[in-house]
Amino acid sequence: MKEYLIETPVASIIFAFTIVTSIYTFSNHHLFGKFMLHPYSVSKGQRLYTLLTSGIIHRDWGHLLFNMLTFYFFGFALESILASLSPWGHLQFALLYVLGLVLSDVRTVFKERENYNYYSLGASGAISAVLFSFIMFQPKTMLGIFLVIPMPAWLFAFLYLGYCIWASKNARDGINHDAHFYGALFGLIFTIVLYPSIIQHFISQFS
Repeated sequence: MKEYLIETPVASIIFAFTIVTSIYTFSNHHLFGKFMLHPYSVSKGQRLYTLLTSGIIHRDWGHLLFNMLTFYFFGFALESILASLSPWGHLQFALLYVLGLVLSDVRTVFKERENYNYYSLGASGAISAVLFSFIMFQPKTMLGIFLVIPMPAWLFAFLYLGYCIWASKNARDGINHDAHFYGALFGLIFTIVLYPSIIQHFISQFS
């Protein structure tokens, strides 16, 4: 634990804080409802704080477990990479996560601005930003999709974005696929802005 706090302090705090707040709100329905993103209110300048708080709560144990496992495998690794590249690496990771969390919901706020009954929650947008930033650095890493199907990270990235676009238009599963897509897109753009040479690095992995 001490090693994690020293080497990846931001990821450690995000990981622990998200787990604690999510578990707490499972039994505190008032706070749970207050923290959820409500595009109707946000579009009218109200409950703006939910752009952040909606990312520190989760629908249920399965939702929390899936997001935190993804964050555990890629968030800590990404902060280590960024810290090795720049003295500002920890701050860069914090900005990636927080901005990814907020900006991934902008499309949702606009899209659902007249839907009073629509709510959204979860850290998926920010975690998508983290995952796709990591993929830019390590495109050939093998991922175990659903913990079973082996797939190189770069291929997963293309399939993931394609699925998000399709699901946003066709799926009726209650999942905010727009947040996944725009979080991932932000992660790519943010990483390229910070490290323009990452494009050449990414390409070179296939030569």
